[in-house]
Amino acid sequence: MTMSDIPAPETAQPDRPPRRIQEVARELGLDPDLILPHGHYIAKVPADVLTARASAPDGHLILVTAMSPTPQGEGKTTTTVGLGDALRRAGRRTAICLREPSLGPYFGIKGGGTGAGRAQVTPAEAINLHFTGDMYSVTKANNLLAAMVDNHIHHSNRLEIDPRRIVLRRVMDLNDRALREIFVGLGGVKNGVPRKDGFNITPASEVMAILCLARDFPDLGERLGNMVVGFTYKGEPVRATAVEAVGAMQVLLRDAIHPNLAQTLEGTPTFIHGGPFANIAQGTNTALATRTALKLAECVVTEAGFATELGAEKFFHIKCRLAGLKPAAVVIVATAKAVAWHGGFGIRGGLGNLLKHIENIRLFGIEPVVALNRFDDDAPADLKRIVRFCARQEVEAVVAEHYRHGGAGASDLAEAVQRAIQRNRRRKFRFLYPLSAPLADKLEKVACELYGADGVDYDRSAETDLELLTRHGFDKLPVCVAKTAVSLSDQASRRGRPAGFRITVNELRVAAGAGFVVAICGNIVTMPGLPRVPAAARIKVLPDGRATGLS
Repeated sequence: MTMSDIPAPETAQPDRPPRRIQEVARELGLDPDLILPHGHYIAKVPADVLTARASAPDGHLILVTAMSPTPQGEGKTTTTVGLGDALRRAGRRTAICLREPSLGPYFGIKGGGTGAGRAQVTPAEAINLHFTGDMYSVTKANNLLAAMVDNHIHHSNRLEIDPRRIVLRRVMDLNDRALREIFVGLGGVKNGVPRKDGFNITPASEVMAILCLARDFPDLGERLGNMVVGFTYKGEPVRATAVEAVGAMQVLLRDAIHPNLAQTLEGTPTFIHGGPFANIAQGTNTALATRTALKLAECVVTEAGFATELGAEKFFHIKCRLAGLKPAAVVIVATAKAVAWHGGFGIRGGLGNLLKHIENIRLFGIEPVVALNRFDDDAPADLKRIVRFCARQEVEAVVAEHYRHGGAGASDLAEAVQRAIQRNRRRKFRFLYPLSAPLADKLEKVACELYGADGVDYDRSAETDLELLTRHGFDKLPVCVAKTAVSLSDQASRRGRPAGFRITVNELRVAAGAGFVVAICGNIVTMPGLPRVPAAARIKVLPDGRATGLS
């Protein structure tokens, strides 16, 4: 059962109509005439706001992550929103930073990405659907580059691109397993060169990763130009600049680079910008939105997809490293349901899983807080048992009821986070590996220390990839591991805190523009499929134009 499966409480509607977006902007000290409204309740904040406030001090950055989830998730977005509302209620100037929802999960199985109950952002329907068009801009920029690569091969191929070694795939923001492996260029000479191709989902694209990591517009262009689209017959990388696509891609992303501003049901300013997946990308909102929020607010609450060994690890090693960020506190979301699903209260079961995630955050030099996201049918004795377990680990754990009560239900969590900020002032944030380390050493460090693996193995094709990437200097980039999210291992069936396992790398992909190398492990796919009964099957439009089944 997900939070969206629980009947929403009567208080799920706002106590008052949402504020006009100009009023939300004014709360952050922004000139209402400066923002770019998209209707009454959504606006884009110009990217140069960050430049104008470069000398302003940063607020406190608070990361929300989780223990290994159940397949339905455990409410990180809901907790992020509830905590932000609670900090604002406590008198802190607060901003929330979230990713933009993807239509793939929305029409598939997961549902929307705007929170739930009293802890959600609004207008949810607009945000979950087309929002400000950023997803379409990313899709079009990626596919324009793909079209120009094939066009180059068709007309002259002066770059000597090997059609068998094109690594750029087309994308779309929907789940469609039939497009994972396709052939293009069929139908004769006039239709191009026949070759094997495929689609990724838009949030898994390198263009999305680049949008989320770019510092400014010039940096966006440089990163787009550094994208490796394929290799020549001699094995040399071919970059996007060589096919002269970068200028047009920048034009398509010209508006998408500006962060989006909305609000929660309680009116807390919320930046929603960028939407990379966390098991196949870096899984965080844009660095530009986060850095802007830090200049405008005293407390900034953000999330990283999935658990500490995936989302949080990438947040630290990729986003914090590239954007110069330093978290002041980390919240680990846990639920009684996740503890039970991972094997219950044994040290190799659910509590062992939670303990590993506590240990993972401590590896980076941060003392975490555990938020027990309460479901209505949770047994109070189970919640108390988890709180006592955390206390024995010298970790503060609090029960949070933001789903039903909004910010008021997360007041204890907000107090615990503020105490954690003070404790972490005396601690030094650190990375687990230097960029100068060989790629294999980085993978070994992540797998052994964060997953608890005994080591890393490589398929023959992955060994070839490793040699190729090392030869061209890509081994000095951080690593972005793509694996299952529901296990610390790369096998979804291994719940709890597994031991005696190794991680198998099937493929290594370079995202040179984004600035990392993706390691594909286990049975991860970059184009999800729909479930037997997709969420889309429940969506209807009423005669008056209103939609049902969207939540």
